[in-house]
Amino acid sequence: MAKARTLSDVAGRLGLSVATVSRALADHEQIAPATRERVARAAREMGYVPNRAARALVSGRSGFVGFVLPLRGPGLADQFLGQFLSALAEGVAGRGLDLLISAVPRGKSELRQLDSLATSAGVDGLVLGRIETADARVALLQKLGLPFVTHGRLLDSEEGYTWLDTDGAAAFAEAFAMLHALGHRRFGFLTIDEPMTFARLREGGLRAAIARCADPEVSLRTLAAPRHDAPARAAAVAAMLAGPDRPTAVLALFDGLAMDLLAEAGRAGLSVPDDLSVIGFDNVPAAAYAPPGLTTFDARIEDCATTIAGMLADRLADPTAPHGGRLVRPVPVLRGSHGAAPTQLRAARH
Repeated sequence: MAKARTLSDVAGRLGLSVATVSRALADHEQIAPATRERVARAAREMGYVPNRAARALVSGRSGFVGFVLPLRGPGLADQFLGQFLSALAEGVAGRGLDLLISAVPRGKSELRQLDSLATSAGVDGLVLGRIETADARVALLQKLGLPFVTHGRLLDSEEGYTWLDTDGAAAFAEAFAMLHALGHRRFGFLTIDEPMTFARLREGGLRAAIARCADPEVSLRTLAAPRHDAPARAAAVAAMLAGPDRPTAVLALFDGLAMDLLAEAGRAGLSVPDDLSVIGFDNVPAAAYAPPGLTTFDARIEDCATTIAGMLADRLADPTAPHGGRLVRPVPVLRGSHGAAPTQLRAARH
């Protein structure tokens, strides 16, 4: 069978017009499903590769969705982003779309790049990650009217945009309750000082759980550092473990901070979990291998990315549909980095 180089070749074989074949390959709803399947099968058999520019002229879409990736650390992406972007790319591909990742070099404006991507690069929609408490990117895309979905949410507003988030507040409340039941009374919270909504919500969940507990013996030491400032992060980790009244249990905002804490505890001669319990969040692959195995919460990163891909595809199909949000409950992953408070252990041994 001769290879098809143009739409006319496919149309000629099927006895259809070029316009009908073009719309069928673009999955146009005005073309009957049986015809769409017939055209797609013939195109596959004839080895036809559709021209993206021609398809865009017919459908009014480029077939690309965008993700802006600020380069703030030494690498392109951390473990969390690596998992998320891989699953997002696979998810949009399953909806007939391609993912365009636009990197923002250090010192460059993310807003300007986002504006250029939305207005000049011809993307059909965007995914925003790591949402700030009052995120100017959300306001910009709302103004431009481009379909988008956020991974995370604004602190004071869940209306007027489509979002998916993990329930970090519930997870940190659950972690506190578990550690308190194990006898811990001196707690630590290790966080970042950037204005990220997920950081505020997780800290809020922890503080609310402490308030509900109403235990006068409970104390909380909170330390923050810039996420991508390695020396400042190291100083915050060391300060968390300093002094005779150091916490016996520390909740870290995410697994990377928790693993920094495990390493520093080892250097300080502290045994985990006998002297110190540590709990993280995300369940990145390295968490299982950080000795003695990090107790954490599985943020279901890949599931979230796949769901977001579907949410964005749905918005592209119907941009006027009502906005909504989805809250995903993270799953506790119990490993070896948490245990009874040191006082409880000593009492049990005697």
